[in-house]
Amino acid sequence: MNERERMLRNLSSYDFAITELHIYLDTHPNDTAAADALAEYEEKSRKLTAEYEEKFGPLTSSGISGNRWAWISDPWPWNRQGE
Repeated sequence: MNERERMLRNLSSYDFAITELHIYLDTHPNDTAAADALAEYEEKSRKLTAEYEEKFGPLTSSGISGNRWAWISDPWPWNRQGE
């Protein structure tokens, strides 16, 4: 597994945990440990997303700054070879 794949896997894990904690907190709003864990995972996800986008380009259209069409000049995931 290369660095790009490792970062995407970690982002996926953080985002899964964030979603699950939101669902849990809907029924347990006073659980401060879960709320703290949610804040921690959101911060880790934000930092890793910024690091990923700096190295490999935007993950979503909201990750684009400057020329909003710059993502088109990058190869599509299925056009990348040897990564």
